[in-house]
Amino acid sequence: MKSNMLRRVLCLLATGMLLPLAVHGQSQNQPWPTRGTIKIVVPYPPGGASDVTARVIAAKLTDSLKQNVVVENKPGANGILALDLVAKSAPDGYTLLMGNLGPNAINPGVYQKLPYDSAKAFSTITLTSVVPMVVLVTNSLPVKNMQELIAYAKANPGKLNYASAGNGAGNHLVGEMIKAETGIQMTHVPFKGDAPGMPAVISGEVSMMFPTIVAGMPNIKSGMMRPIAVTSAKRIQSLPDVPTMAESGLPGFDAVSWGGLMGPAGIPVEIINRLNQEVIAILKMPDVAKQLSSLGAEIVGSTPAEFEKYLQDEINKWGKVARDNNIRLD
Repeated sequence: MKSNMLRRVLCLLATGMLLPLAVHGQSQNQPWPTRGTIKIVVPYPPGGASDVTARVIAAKLTDSLKQNVVVENKPGANGILALDLVAKSAPDGYTLLMGNLGPNAINPGVYQKLPYDSAKAFSTITLTSVVPMVVLVTNSLPVKNMQELIAYAKANPGKLNYASAGNGAGNHLVGEMIKAETGIQMTHVPFKGDAPGMPAVISGEVSMMFPTIVAGMPNIKSGMMRPIAVTSAKRIQSLPDVPTMAESGLPGFDAVSWGGLMGPAGIPVEIINRLNQEVIAILKMPDVAKQLSSLGAEIVGSTPAEFEKYLQDEINKWGKVARDNNIRLD
């Protein structure tokens, strides 16, 4: 009898141990996506270019993948919090990142130490858009173009200040580039994103800012702030009467923000390729193209390899700007 009972116990133990292994094996082989919610992490508060683009993509992916796709805003530490979260997430395609100029390309040049390896911690999926920045001034500032701004700054040394999306953000470095190339004085006032800085400019507490055109367009259309130049090499379709910085007396000036879908390193190539195809198809949808283009974004849609090269080129470019202007945040 004892022998029979022992055999029954051993059978139960074996079954109990083998069942979880079998279930685990099945879950590992399940196609993507089949479980839970897919999350796109945005390194900024709601309202900026990255957030707008991520929400458009998330809504369309929810439809095409038949799976819930949500946006999670995780601002703070100049994007480091968001990137660290994604870098340390499971590479299973369920946690993604809306990559951006500041956190992904500028931070490696202004921070000596980051909690992740900027070059190795992420998988590139597709460059979604290139987004010019725009010089916006408070309506109470008596200038209507860059020449008048430069003249005003030189006549009123120390009086001007500018808002940015944070220390080391793209528009922080753009401000420092303007200072270096014009010789004017401006005090930097960092905020946690473009959107939080706008009320300070609208009220006149801060003189100006250089947000992405996507973030700035609502206040341009409403007349709450005045655009005097765009930072791209060419004029943009949504603001055809606003000159470039080069046309405004700063030859060769070209600085744009960008957005791109990424994930933690190690995502299986089949998931990367699926996401690449889905997002490029979304960017080609007439309603999406119209919405993003009307805000000033230039839609791209690249291969993962093209995005990887673009990212490395941007890291090199902005690293030089940081070194030339002695910008360090450690």
